[in-house]
Amino acid sequence: MSQIQSTATDQLQSPRIKLAEQGPEFSQIVLGLWRLSSWQMSVAERVQFLREALALGITTIDQADIYGDYTSEVLLGEAFAEAPDLRAQFQIVTKCGIQFPSANRPAQHAHIYNTSRSHIIASAEQSLRNMQVDVVDVLLIHRPDPLMQADEVAEAFLHLQSAGKVRHFGVSNFSPAQFALLHSRFPLVTNQVECSLMQMHALEDGCFDQCQSVGIKPMLWSALAGGALLSADTEQGRRLRATLESIAENQGVSVTVIALAWLLRLPVQPLILTGSSRVSVLREAVAATQCELSRAEWFDLWRASKGFDIA
Repeated sequence: MSQIQSTATDQLQSPRIKLAEQGPEFSQIVLGLWRLSSWQMSVAERVQFLREALALGITTIDQADIYGDYTSEVLLGEAFAEAPDLRAQFQIVTKCGIQFPSANRPAQHAHIYNTSRSHIIASAEQSLRNMQVDVVDVLLIHRPDPLMQADEVAEAFLHLQSAGKVRHFGVSNFSPAQFALLHSRFPLVTNQVECSLMQMHALEDGCFDQCQSVGIKPMLWSALAGGALLSADTEQGRRLRATLESIAENQGVSVTVIALAWLLRLPVQPLILTGSSRVSVLREAVAATQCELSRAEWFDLWRASKGFDIA
């Protein structure tokens, strides 16, 4: 069952961040719903959960067509149908481009990436029906497709934008070169990538440098390494927890707040996706936006992650 705690009188509020010069303004903490189907919430509980997020200033939702074996968008749509006032209070991000066999997609027989014009358009239109909304704020290509034809993707984006079905577009898990290719054909507003104290590829492969260069903000998934940051029984995990606990004690906050504050200290001003049904976790994520780490604390955590010192 879900674990929902009331925050109606909470003064914590997520800051708002503009994704790009011509892009939307989102809450810096984003409500990630990829696990929604596993939370076993009733429609009423889903509505309450959304209202609890709003009370914390979390106004942006992250979805994908395939989440929950193609059911997560539908579950969100049921909540919107139950409480129609919620639709106008949230901005919605969803994704397309992955297909896999499922009882919910009986015509799909292979696990593939698909960034064809027809699939992008059909997937976006299905997402609108699933979530019972008229428009999506940002549509992302979920993963890089080796068969992606950039001009064809741009045609699909222009069609959806001209039809008033999608306002902005971005990508997820794209390398800097892959992002640059598609961005050269159509303006992208974000790259949603994995990043945490245990996974720093985006910090090191040029992704965040590119974001600063073109003037966009990345969205970060698995910001706590899927929970491993707080529980992994490895040398790295033990080093990180010891350092996190020391800094958290000094600042009077939780280790989760410090772990997220480390990401939020990045000059690229990332947005952080949550992945929990617990409102207490949402509160910690919002609290992290108000927690400032010194350079010394930031590099102490970098050192704990890597296991060696900077040059």
